[in-house]
Amino acid sequence: MQQVQLSEIEQRVYQAVTALEARGQVPYPDLIAEESGLTDDQVHTPLHQLTEKGLLHREDSPMAGLDFGPRFCARQMA
Repeated sequence: MQQVQLSEIEQRVYQAVTALEARGQVPYPDLIAEESGLTDDQVHTPLHQLTEKGLLHREDSPMAGLDFGPRFCARQMA
């Protein structure tokens, strides 16, 4: 399996997403920022980069009319 190199900020964001999921919380960007100790603006770019690297995937709100924004979920590594 190929190792993916992550920057420090990408590691913090990825760990925040997995920690939120482990606790059963929905990983919305504002919660990811809070969990990682970063601002909302600081998590935007790493979320995009982690999605491009295939470590996260973005899901839009599943309920029509109740859009809480996108959530980012960790991909399960085999």
